[in-house]
Amino acid sequence: MLAPLALAQFICSFAGSNMNVMINDISEDLDTTVQGVQITITLFLLIMAIFMIPGSKLTDRWGRKRCFVAGLTLYGVGALLSMASPGLGVLILGNSVLEGVGTALLIPPVYILATLAFSDLVSRARAFGVISGMGGIGAAAGPLIGGLITTAISWRAAFLFQTVIIATIIFLSRRIVDPVAPDPTRPFDTAGAVLSSAGMFFVVFGILQADVNAALMAVLIAVGAVFLAWFVAHIRARERAGQEPLLSTGLFRNRTSNLALVTQNIQWLLLMGTSFVVAVFLQTVRGYNAIETGVIFTASTAGVLISSLGAERFAKRRSQKTLIVTGFVVTIIGIALLIALVVTWSSVVAFVPGLLLIGLGLGVMLTPSVNVVQSSFSEELQGEISGLSRSVSNLGSSFGTAIAGTILISDLASGNQSYALAMAVLAAFALIGLAAAIRLPSHPG
Repeated sequence: MLAPLALAQFICSFAGSNMNVMINDISEDLDTTVQGVQITITLFLLIMAIFMIPGSKLTDRWGRKRCFVAGLTLYGVGALLSMASPGLGVLILGNSVLEGVGTALLIPPVYILATLAFSDLVSRARAFGVISGMGGIGAAAGPLIGGLITTAISWRAAFLFQTVIIATIIFLSRRIVDPVAPDPTRPFDTAGAVLSSAGMFFVVFGILQADVNAALMAVLIAVGAVFLAWFVAHIRARERAGQEPLLSTGLFRNRTSNLALVTQNIQWLLLMGTSFVVAVFLQTVRGYNAIETGVIFTASTAGVLISSLGAERFAKRRSQKTLIVTGFVVTIIGIALLIALVVTWSSVVAFVPGLLLIGLGLGVMLTPSVNVVQSSFSEELQGEISGLSRSVSNLGSSFGTAIAGTILISDLASGNQSYALAMAVLAAFALIGLAAAIRLPSHPG
């Protein structure tokens, strides 16, 4: 059962990072700009985030396997549309919208099915290790695979690659059995879904305006904050009225889960933020092509692969907290090396130590953070917490691309200076993640 679930997480994470090395090729082919491609990537990650919680709630009504297959199908259609896109608008429709919504439908069942199938901490850690590890590898290997395909064939062929993987997952998933029967009568909080989605959208879209119009950025973020406050008031009102909200406020009363969610958000912010900043810097400032850029990311791919493969062994020997704290420390050192070596040394080798350490650090902590969150709640709440967990992670991915990417793109002409500033911002977020990890209990349930 793990094969289709892990492959699904792999391809969705791959989709979030593989376009980073195609920026120049897509910009030239579709007559757009680096910022246009950045918006496409960020919107894909954002749409995943804003529909992940509604998607998780629909698994109760429609069934986990049905949502999984429906999401895969929608994703495949989006990939084919992206492959044939004549302009940026169609690419956004296929990649950002259809693939994003498809991912929001298929990812929650991945973690719900794994949680229900593996009851004890060690076996669940093994399952999450495979799934989260494949997600980390997909994100880290996205630039390498995307670079190889783009250079050998075309950037459009990368979407054909995604379609083939999706078809393979659908074939492998035919034997998956939903452990819990769907309940078509289960209520769905439509108003809550609209309010939460609008709030997150305006916040991230506002961040993207930082280098265009500071006043507009402030207005959009304020509007997003109002929608999110309205959403919180709405779900509290539904709970007081005895109605089922989109998200139970009780999920936020678990201190251990809250801290682990912060670490999850920042882990993906660092992974996707680093991937975007380094890829854009290599292509637009250093003049590297897609394959050259992708090969440089082999270091981070190797790091994630090595540490992810040891997830089960690490879980037996060390506490979840120790692994997460260690991961952040290693990642911070990696970011520091990426700044110091790249700014002072023009050789391509300057990227290797930092990317390797970032890959090792993130690979070590991706699984424990997911495990801590999922294991903090009972079986009845797995649908909700799975959606919240994935939404928080993907929101981190979109923040990473939006915040660090916008800082870099706003002043590409300054070269090393804008690169160093963008990476320094990522380091600051890593320190916040470390602080949250330190506050985790040593032996969470």
